[in-house]
Order: sequence, then C-alpha cells, then structure tokens
Amino acid sequence: MIEIGSFIKLQRQKQEMTQGDLAKGIVSLSYLSKIENKKTEASREIIQLICTRLGIQLDNELDTTIQEKCKQWYSMLFEVHDKEQIITTYREVQGLMDTNLTNNLLMFEIHKIRYYLVLGKFDNALDKINELKDVSNTFDNLHQFYWYKFRGNYSSLNGDFNEAMRLYKIAEDKISQIELEDKEIADLQYIIAVTHSKLRNTLESIDYAEKALDIYMKEYNFMRCAQSHIVLGISYRRIKMYEKAIKNYNLARHLGELNNDKQVIQLTNLNLGYLYSAKGNKKDAIHYYLEVADDLDVEMNARLTAVTALIKDYYSINNFDETKQMIDKGFELIDMDNSSEAYKSHYYVLNTFSFAINQEKSKFESIVIDEFIPYLKKHKDHANLVIYANMLGVHFEELNRYKESVKYYKLANLTYEELINI
Repeated sequence: MIEIGSFIKLQRQKQEMTQGDLAKGIVSLSYLSKIENKKTEASREIIQLICTRLGIQLDNELDTTIQEKCKQWYSMLFEVHDKEQIITTYREVQGLMDTNLTNNLLMFEIHKIRYYLVLGKFDNALDKINELKDVSNTFDNLHQFYWYKFRGNYSSLNGDFNEAMRLYKIAEDKISQIELEDKEIADLQYIIAVTHSKLRNTLESIDYAEKALDIYMKEYNFMRCAQSHIVLGISYRRIKMYEKAIKNYNLARHLGELNNDKQVIQLTNLNLGYLYSAKGNKKDAIHYYLEVADDLDVEMNARLTAVTALIKDYYSINNFDETKQMIDKGFELIDMDNSSEAYKSHYYVLNTFSFAINQEKSKFESIVIDEFIPYLKKHKDHANLVIYANMLGVHFEELNRYKESVKYYKLANLTYEELINI
C-alpha cells in the first residue's frame, strides 16, 4: 500500500494547497507535517477528513480498473504510439487518480517523467523529478527501478551520458530484487547499449546490444531487433569490422522493410553513409545520405543529420556547388521546423560551412571559436571537436597564422587521443 503521507503530500501540492489550507479545522499544522513526512500514523477518522477536503475517495473500489488503465498507458510510452492517444489516455488515468486513493499512484507519478520526455517537455520532466525527490524515500525496489531508469532517460536526452549511465546501472542493480517482464529488462539493456555507444565504450555497447537482441528475438519484437542491429552496426564500424557492420545494417533495414518502418530504414541508410564515408567511399556515402535527406516522411532531425553529413562530404571532395545547395536545404529545413534551438549543432554546421565556402573569414572564426567549439566541449562531442579543430588549423595555416594553426591542430590531436582512449 502507498504510504498515506506521501499520497496526501502529492495531492496537496498538485492542488496547490498549503499545509495550512489542508490542516485548518482538522489537525494542527505540525501534526499534518508529521503525517506527510511519515513521522506519525494518524487515525482513520483524521485521514478520512483530510481526503474528503482533497476530494479523494478513501474506500476505493476501482483499484483493479485503475491498474489496468495504468498498464495500458505505460506500454504506450515504450512503443510507437500516436501522441494524441497517449495524452488522451493520460488524462483519463489522471482523472481516476485525482479522486481515488490507489496503490498505483506512485508508479503513475514516476511514469510521468517518461511521459513528459516522450512529449519533448523536458522542463516538465525535471519539475516532476524534483517534486518526487521529496517522497523518493518511500519508494520500494520496483519504484526505484523506474525512478533511476527515467532519470537516466532525462540525463541522456540532455546529453549527460555519464550521469545517464550511472543512473541506468543503479536501475540494473535492482533487477535481481524485483519481478520484471523480459521486455522491460531488454529495454534497459538496449538503452545501456546506446549510452555506451554515445560514450564510445564500443565493446560494452556490443555486449548489451546482443543481450537485448537475444530477448527481442524471442519476443518477436522486430522493431527493437532492428534498433539493436543498428547499435551493433555502429559499434563494428567504429572498430573497423566493416563486413560485420554492413551485415547488421542490412538485417536492420530488412526488418524495417518487413514492418514498413521508414524511420528504421532511413536510420540504417544514414549509418551506411557514415560507414562508406569512413572507408573513403564518398560516392556510396552520398548515395545513402541523399536517401534520407530527400525522404519527406522521415523525422526532421534525421533529415538534417543527413544534410550536414552531405555538406561535410561534398566539401571534402571540393564539390562546392553541391555543398552550397545542401547548406540552403539545411537552412530551409530548420526554418520549416521553426525550432532551431532543438537543432543547434546542425545550425552551427550550416553556418560554419556557409562562412567557409563564402570566404567570410572573420565570421567563420567567430562562430567556430566562440560558439561551436565551446558547444562541442560542453557536450563532450569529441568526434566533431576533432573535425572542427582541424578545420580551424587548416584555415589559419592558409592565412600564414601559424601560431593559431598549431594551437588548433594540437587541440584536434589531443581530442583524438582522448577519443580513442575513451
């Protein structure tokens, strides 16, 4: 059973009531504080009066119905679902929660972190995390599993992959103490694999992706199988096992085609582009990037990622006409989406190459030195930091500004050493 004090505190805060508002005429302010903080057990009569003031039904006959609705909503947060359907079901469950004392309240509140992240409402997710910290000492092991997992999701989406990994590992430690469906275990293993990939822990990424894939294959979850194959493909590409990488990418694309999943198909194409670019085969890389950039059904971030990859490869082979066309296309896409803040790294790439190709030297130096490099350092994007530090080194060398040239070549070299040792 949920701790009644935690329940009262959450409902009071949700209704924006002060302790004084709730306690008035029922108990003293200090006594209510003790109830909320589990320092005393109030009589049933007092709890009834407090719940009545909050508009809560104490004797709840709907707990089974609420539990089933919650499970339905939770599953929506982990599979591809229409966001409007997720929001509609959320409101329905919230209405039940607002009028009934139920064992499902804490789990529902914890899942709100995931809900806000699915909707892209990061500030709301952080507010919910901070709100739940006040009652987190009442969480059992199952609550804690999701509590740490969803906080890991928040950290990951904010680019703090080290913190995300720390939280995911705490969640993983809880698995032996709770009963979970295999698909829940696989989901955590998959996101740990992705996080290891972000941190360039290649062997660990392969290990966790294979664990997740083994479960997804048994569950016949082809979409998740495809995503696991993509993670494996990325890992094998990084250690230059190109044939294994291509095999995993082809498996991912085949599964995407079976499910008619455009996102998986084009994510595979994007990664095939990276592979062929890494091998020096710019022609094939450009072919795969164009598949993604020209697909109107693919999410905007994937299209912009393909466009910026095309800019880099066209520029590297001195095809400046195509470079300019892709720069224009990138700015057009960002303008269409009207949320350039969400695509800040793409915005920096577009401006960097625009200034470089138009010989706007002072603007090029300003954006790369003052904005782009600090941004890459902050987000620990070592791979791109090597690219743009080198680009600055070449730029200053061509201007015979050798002291500055050496400075950025040195930064590129040190970053590369750090990258290969991660």
